[in-house]
Amino acid sequence: MDVKDDIQLFESIGLSEQKAKETLKNKQVSNNLKLAIIEANKYGIITPEIGILLYHLASKIKNQIVDKLSFLAKYIAEKKLDTIQRLDAGLNYLLNHIKENIDIFDFEKECGINIVVSPEEIEYEVEKVINAHKIEITEKRYHFNIGPLMQQVRNILKWADGKAIKNEFDIQMLDLLGPKCESDLVPLSKSIKQAKMRKPVKEKMESKNMTITNDKEDAQTINELMKTKVNFHKPGENYKTEGYIITPNTHKLLQEHLKITDGKVITRFPPEPNGILHIGHAKAININFGYAAAHDGICYLRYDDTNPEKEEEKFFIGIHEMVEWLGYKPAKITHSSDYFQQLYEWAVMLIKKDLAYVCHQSSEDIKGFNPPPSPWRNRPISESLQLFEDMKSGLLEEGEATLRMKVTLEEGKQDPVAYRIKYTPHHRTGNQWCIYPTYDFTHCLCDSIENITHSLCTKEFQSRRSSYYWLCNALDIYCPVQWEYGRLNISYTVVSKRKINKLIEEGIVSDWDDPRLFTLTALRRRGFPPEAINNFCAQMGVTGAQVIVDPAALEASVRDVLNITASRHMVVLDPLKITISNFPHEKSIKVTVLNFPNDPDKGKHEIDFDEIVYIETSDFKEKAEKNFRRLTPNQSVGLKHVGIVLTIKEIERDSTGNIVNLIVKQESISETNKPKAFIHWVSNPILASIRLYERLFKHKNPEDINEVPNGFLSDINSVTKKEIVGYIDKSLANSAKIFEKYQFERIGFFSVDPDTLPGKLVFNRTVTLKEDAGKI
Repeated sequence: MDVKDDIQLFESIGLSEQKAKETLKNKQVSNNLKLAIIEANKYGIITPEIGILLYHLASKIKNQIVDKLSFLAKYIAEKKLDTIQRLDAGLNYLLNHIKENIDIFDFEKECGINIVVSPEEIEYEVEKVINAHKIEITEKRYHFNIGPLMQQVRNILKWADGKAIKNEFDIQMLDLLGPKCESDLVPLSKSIKQAKMRKPVKEKMESKNMTITNDKEDAQTINELMKTKVNFHKPGENYKTEGYIITPNTHKLLQEHLKITDGKVITRFPPEPNGILHIGHAKAININFGYAAAHDGICYLRYDDTNPEKEEEKFFIGIHEMVEWLGYKPAKITHSSDYFQQLYEWAVMLIKKDLAYVCHQSSEDIKGFNPPPSPWRNRPISESLQLFEDMKSGLLEEGEATLRMKVTLEEGKQDPVAYRIKYTPHHRTGNQWCIYPTYDFTHCLCDSIENITHSLCTKEFQSRRSSYYWLCNALDIYCPVQWEYGRLNISYTVVSKRKINKLIEEGIVSDWDDPRLFTLTALRRRGFPPEAINNFCAQMGVTGAQVIVDPAALEASVRDVLNITASRHMVVLDPLKITISNFPHEKSIKVTVLNFPNDPDKGKHEIDFDEIVYIETSDFKEKAEKNFRRLTPNQSVGLKHVGIVLTIKEIERDSTGNIVNLIVKQESISETNKPKAFIHWVSNPILASIRLYERLFKHKNPEDINEVPNGFLSDINSVTKKEIVGYIDKSLANSAKIFEKYQFERIGFFSVDPDTLPGKLVFNRTVTLKEDAGKI
């Protein structure tokens, strides 16, 4: 196999192209992985889950047992070693029995193969351990560190799924404590944190079953993350960073840089203005603006506008709008095009130093990992200078020539392109230029011009770091430090501009801000608060690992914020008419309801209560199962906020037998007349359009050909949007403003959609009250 074939082989099991290339640099791991793939292929298709385990096997297996690699790969392919935990147990077993023949029964027992831990077992153990700490949990509420308790359950149920244990803890904590209140979201003071970090050590000494896996708490806000969890170099100390190139002029240039910046942190967020920002960009925005803010620095918004073919005014506006929506104000808005003249002059300087040359290979010729070397690499400097001037003067056709730099990237690719010809008017410079610099040439030089102290970018740009440092040093100018962090990806979605455009063209979504997408405009329209997105990014941390997160994690952050910011209102989505036969008033009365039941200071509103009310159809059952607690012919129910109990007297039906009205009588609540449940309701309702959304795609990775062989368009869920008519109270109708967020009691969180017109309210469901509720 050649390098290209190896990369394709590794990509076939789910590795990214970058990860595949990095793996090839480690000969031992890559050889192990090839053998593991060959063996696993004998037993069927290698799914991404199997691919992860094969990669773990290839990187963790010791030389002493490498002859057992095929044996383990077979168990992985047969889905017997189906978790990292089981695989590690298998590796340990073989290491401890090197000189013995493998006892299959003993091996499988040690690895927990075929052992299934039931949900009931998990529920029992979690309930037991929570009850043992119930008093302390009740005191500390959600500030209580459940990590040690989770580990205790893991020790008892060795082969239980970790996510299932975590979900069960979440459910039982919610059942015990109820939803998070405002005090639960306030960070603990430093002294309390220190005491909390010390206490588990004491607990560990007192209980043999309790162990602490991590004595550090996750950051809850970007400011906390950047101040306590991120350790970048100080301004002017670039040379202390690993991999930074030091030249004879480095310290002189750094001193000049410090004079200009006065030692201030300067970062930049540099998007291409050819599309709308998505959730992955939110992490980049938070890291760049957040790091600067946490260290009293500044951050620029710099548009990387070097590709005039795809840039549009709406993208410039949309990007700026989303940055400010997330709560950040750029210290300055700049453009790569601001520096076109300086960049051109530096390109000429590179040619004069014999560090760049004009090449006539086509884009197809130089595509791929190992293209043929350019026959024009050693042409005379004077010839390249003249040809580059001809390119600038419009004397050559598009694709006829490029300017290439004489440098080799980390990945082994040689001589990246610095300039190409494009006869397309530029958004800002018009027809002034017909040659445009590439990212590889532009990015580091613009960072240098703007005296950026920390060039923060995602992991895929790590392969550009060598050209970044090389180019600044070749031109003998200030060289910033490039730091890479892992991208943030969300499951069950696509964020590629091309793919979103395809979804729009096919009529699957309406536009870039369709609430089923994960663009920032879509999330805003759906009702996601910007502070929830920022907190979510903080909780993801800043590491080199690429993070792929289930949307439920983001939705949990949204609930945390909306629970303390979205006022409560009663809304009925599937109405059933109720007539109170003994309603004691001649006309409707006003009932005062708190916007936040636990916080009277946050205001109140009035609702109508009349002879006719509407309840959810699901709150009544003519023939109810044993645990049904709401209204039945034999069971009363309470109405929220009015302190009465309803009992059925008569059921009215239409000609087809459908229930159209329940005649009830009302009674006061007393010691002997306590209902088992209270339900929400609406009187004298206003009609509103309610849009309910579900995941757009069926699979976690709709772009993965192993999961979705026919492409992402074949993976669309059959029902992802449902529009119904809901009944809302007048106070809600009167207060509703576009993008305003509300909690519909017992249903979920909703936001007013921009489609709202006078007399026609439209709400989007943002999230349900808890995960997995309210499917459409």
